[in-house]
Amino acid sequence: MKINSKNIFRTSAVLAFAGTMVGCTSDFLKQDPLSFYEPSTTYTTEAGLQSALAQCDKQLKTYRIDGNWNNVGIFTNYLMSDVGMYAKTDMGGGFQDNFDAKLTPTSGMASGGDANYMQRFWDQGYSMVKYANSILSYVDQVDGLSNELRDAYKGRAYFHRAYAYYNLCLQFGDIPLVTKLIASPKRNYRSTSKEAVFQMLVHDLEFAVAHVPSQSKMSYVGQVNQEACMQLLIKCYLVTGEYAKAEQTATDLINNHGLKLMTESFGTWQPSGNENTWKVERNVVWDLHRTPNIADPANKETIMMIVNSNDEDFTTYNVMRACFAHWSNSVIRDPHGMATPGNNIARNNSNYNDTLDWVRAAGRGIAVNRTSFYYNKTIWSYDGETDWQDLRHNRKVGNWMEMEDFKYNNPKSECYGQHYQLYADKDYADGNGKVLVHKGDLLCSDTIRSWYPTPLYQLYILDTPNENNMGANQFQGASGKGANGDMYLFRLAETYLLRAEARLYQKNPAGAAEDVNAIRKRANAKKMYTTVNIGDIMAERARELYLEEFRQAEMVRVSWCLAKSGIADEWGNTYDLNTWDKQEGTDLSGGSYWYRRCTTYNVFNHDYGKGQQGNQTFEYKINKHNLFWPIPNSAITANNQGQLRQNYGYDGYSDAIPMWTNWEDAVADEQ
Repeated sequence: MKINSKNIFRTSAVLAFAGTMVGCTSDFLKQDPLSFYEPSTTYTTEAGLQSALAQCDKQLKTYRIDGNWNNVGIFTNYLMSDVGMYAKTDMGGGFQDNFDAKLTPTSGMASGGDANYMQRFWDQGYSMVKYANSILSYVDQVDGLSNELRDAYKGRAYFHRAYAYYNLCLQFGDIPLVTKLIASPKRNYRSTSKEAVFQMLVHDLEFAVAHVPSQSKMSYVGQVNQEACMQLLIKCYLVTGEYAKAEQTATDLINNHGLKLMTESFGTWQPSGNENTWKVERNVVWDLHRTPNIADPANKETIMMIVNSNDEDFTTYNVMRACFAHWSNSVIRDPHGMATPGNNIARNNSNYNDTLDWVRAAGRGIAVNRTSFYYNKTIWSYDGETDWQDLRHNRKVGNWMEMEDFKYNNPKSECYGQHYQLYADKDYADGNGKVLVHKGDLLCSDTIRSWYPTPLYQLYILDTPNENNMGANQFQGASGKGANGDMYLFRLAETYLLRAEARLYQKNPAGAAEDVNAIRKRANAKKMYTTVNIGDIMAERARELYLEEFRQAEMVRVSWCLAKSGIADEWGNTYDLNTWDKQEGTDLSGGSYWYRRCTTYNVFNHDYGKGQQGNQTFEYKINKHNLFWPIPNSAITANNQGQLRQNYGYDGYSDAIPMWTNWEDAVADEQ
């Protein structure tokens, strides 16, 4: 099986034109009349369709990452979750901590720099929609296509559009439904209810499953296959309450498509950045997450991947820089009080020590985004005992790193070569007997940014360009051309967890436990379940799918599923389908399942959520209505001949604004 680098990411005038099909601005409602002259010629050939489909495939990557030097877009879905939080404390208590006060339709949604990507997810989501619509609008005009091939093009386009709308609805709620390339600018959209959109997604994806070829019948990986369509359809079935269909589709995907969980080491062996500093013993979980192995035919767990190893269309993915602890920060002191006892030291530096080469082993992290205490500690503890056996949390084999595993590598430190300490273990005095550090003193003054563990197996990427530069001391991840930054779109492990949900909603917690245990057995976890609740499933998703899933979107989906199914959460709470998404306040009672998880398992809305760095205070707050992000004001004002609905709790919300509650009506209005 080959990566489709030539066909997926071909650069041509045709593909370049594809980006202008509905508009040349970031706002999907602002139309460029020039974009309506040529598509009827461009997309009436199969080559034109292939170019549009190539842009769709590329957009899956662009939706997650955009080459930002310091940040990765997908982490926006972790900033208001149980699993992650914003950590760059030198930004002055910026937008990304107090969402209750600062997340509005007109501010706090900026993209770029170290900011969040909420506005970007809106823009890029609708870009994905327009690329898919270009195929659907012209595929029937292409001569010479067999019915089978024509339907395959349609099915792939349906998948791309469904993937965009799936995430847009779970991020922004009720949104405009655009299913056609329009012949003239349209500025009188209505919103369409998220329920109606999901009904359309089920309709479209059922067609896609029936007509898109299985991966086994394809020559390349990285294109939409039948299995990916099935995975997305399972998620949509869960939203629409068709739990038996979700379970049946998941079972079919697990049993009948040549897929299996990887249980033994395979593929290319890629060690840690420096084995003399941090050794990884080869294991299946490490191999599963090495980027060369994602596309390896031996990897039977890959349902669909995103190609990011082709120099023609490589995108920087500095995930180690964005998410690893800032271990070389001056806020860390050694036990004698010396600041910055750990440094990024290049191999051609006279102070270089091969056994203390932490920048290659653990990356040059700056901790824009970090994991929560819940992810770092709570989910690995059972009955008062921490599971260090689980390969996803295993320091012995090298998959997981605690801060105490680092060693001071600054030759000026009197503790050179000793392990990092968070607290002084005794009094330390200078040569004159003056006590510099007292026993019990905190040796890291900013534990938000500079003191948390690393799931190395999940985030480590061999930084090839810097590895080839002996003077490099900034190892970031997939930092430039020549690096392999391939990533999973869908993996079979998630299919098991989706089937667990489907079984739980059908009041079969024992069957759900079997699926959760399948993942846990592969990871060599200690505890196995005889029954599970939704909290157990969500915890397993956190362990297994960190930075693969869009965490907040999936939390919203599960919140919706609980309200629809009537199944209680882990605390015994049930949710009303009429009110689960329309609550207000920052108190610790009530709210959706998303809100309860954020405020129970993370720092939000607690006094201990305040973190101090110098004179900069972070106050981690969310509101119950932050379940959905606000519809950008730019989209509302551009739609100046109609009214889009703003989400509940934000300025401009009105339940009196009409919206489509039947997707066929919304489509008919586009004519």
